[in-house]
Amino acid sequence: MGIEKIDASLLARMFLAGANNLEAKKEWINELNVFPVPDGDTGTNMSMTILAAAKEVGGLEKKDMKSVAKAISSGSLRGARGNSGVILSQLFRGFTKVIANYEYIDTVVLAEACDKAVETAYKAVMKPKEGTILTVARGAADKAIEMVEETDDLAVFMKAVIDEAERVLKKTPDMLPVLKQAGVVDSGGQGLVVVLQGAYDALMGKEIDYSSLKQAKSVGGITKISAETEAEIKFGYCTEFIIVLNQPLSDEQVAKYKAFLTSIGDSIVVVADDEIVKTHVHTNDPGLAIQEALKHGSLSKIKIDNMREEHQERLIKDAQKLAAAQAQEEAAAPVELKEMGFISVSAGAGLSEIFSGLGVDVIIEGGQTMNPSTDDILNAIVKVPAKNVFVLPNNKNIILAANQAATLSKEKKVYVIPTKTIPQGISALINYIPEQSAEENASRMTEELANVKSGQITYAVRDTVIDDKEIKENDFMGIGDSGILSVGTDMNETLLEMVDQLVDDESGIISLYYGEDVSGEDAQALADELQEKYEDLEVEVNNGGQPIYYYILSVE
Repeated sequence: MGIEKIDASLLARMFLAGANNLEAKKEWINELNVFPVPDGDTGTNMSMTILAAAKEVGGLEKKDMKSVAKAISSGSLRGARGNSGVILSQLFRGFTKVIANYEYIDTVVLAEACDKAVETAYKAVMKPKEGTILTVARGAADKAIEMVEETDDLAVFMKAVIDEAERVLKKTPDMLPVLKQAGVVDSGGQGLVVVLQGAYDALMGKEIDYSSLKQAKSVGGITKISAETEAEIKFGYCTEFIIVLNQPLSDEQVAKYKAFLTSIGDSIVVVADDEIVKTHVHTNDPGLAIQEALKHGSLSKIKIDNMREEHQERLIKDAQKLAAAQAQEEAAAPVELKEMGFISVSAGAGLSEIFSGLGVDVIIEGGQTMNPSTDDILNAIVKVPAKNVFVLPNNKNIILAANQAATLSKEKKVYVIPTKTIPQGISALINYIPEQSAEENASRMTEELANVKSGQITYAVRDTVIDDKEIKENDFMGIGDSGILSVGTDMNETLLEMVDQLVDDESGIISLYYGEDVSGEDAQALADELQEKYEDLEVEVNNGGQPIYYYILSVE
């Protein structure tokens, strides 16, 4: 006898199983990102989005269909991070709009819900692109509608839908040439398939290990990390240092060094050139990593953090800050709102200081390595003492979450300026005119973005081919607004090659923001080199302090 209906309790188990499967496989999904940058985050963004909803579903005392649907929709909507997370939340939003009206889900309801999910997600994206999670979702929904005529058995129905989703996923490289060149399928589409597979396992009664969903528990009003979660931190010490080499390492020596680190820990990052080796490893014995490193040279910038202790302290401090903020808000007298205020996403103390100096009211820590959620942005909007609030995402992967937050804001008028880079955000603020209206400023600031050319220098985490450029692991990459502009083994040469493609006859200024792994002296020397090469342009250098990206620059 087949499975003909899904009640609210089973739906909740299926959703949690899907979330658990995604969380367990997020790093694998991250590795499918086309660009081989060290902040590939599709899996992380999708996982954090669905985990926000899973937390609400898991906390339900009464599990009827309407309450489960609301928990899934509300939790994912507010927890959405990155473009992939926002699209996933919109799929859930459309899906739950349908199922909330029924006591049970059968094949007819499921097909209708899948169709509504795709319709809602496509509407949320201004320019939908095929070969992505949207295409995979649409393929699954079309198959669901087809299967209504063929079976009442939900097990047969879901198996056919998932098989079709996988078939469409495999075709995504044929739809997006950049996927084919990189030799990967769409990471967002893969994430969706993983969720569906987890849900199907729960439907079929498979025993699920929910360890990936273990969360910090709240005890007596103070957030406390559970013993289970603490035990899951397999390697307790985050260890970082730089080896100043006695002599350059061969490829074989680098491989041997990485193998040693793998034997004592995980989360390993090794970036080597002829003079230094930057090392990051999570291990239970930092001394072993240091002893091995000392075989190759002297050490500098040694940093060792106890992650278990740090996690515990951070959770407590966050809870204390939240309690203090709530008490202060309750005691405070009504604040007179100014006409206009600003929110900016920023990563790096130097960049945050620049944004503050330009009049930003609230800075959200985030950016490339950690996209803020819709709820993070919504909370920031509430904090800004203004009737009209401008949000600067400064990252193309945060714009959708910002737009979603803007639609959820009921008390204030929110303008999302679609800044895709830090330089665009700075330019938008410089072009703000207090005497003009919010609408006029939003239009002006958005128009000025076209006059900013941005570039970033980082390193490759794997071998690949993009835009006909062969990239090797640890190569430096110059990434422009439209893709990778330069690749090389020398960082400065790679940056100079990128700048040469950005400068034209209309250019007047080059602004350089150096990251946390670059010294002020090295940055100034590079700025001097740029000034000598482009003598008619003004070159300025600033301490950005950003992680991952050695340099961020703009040409205007």
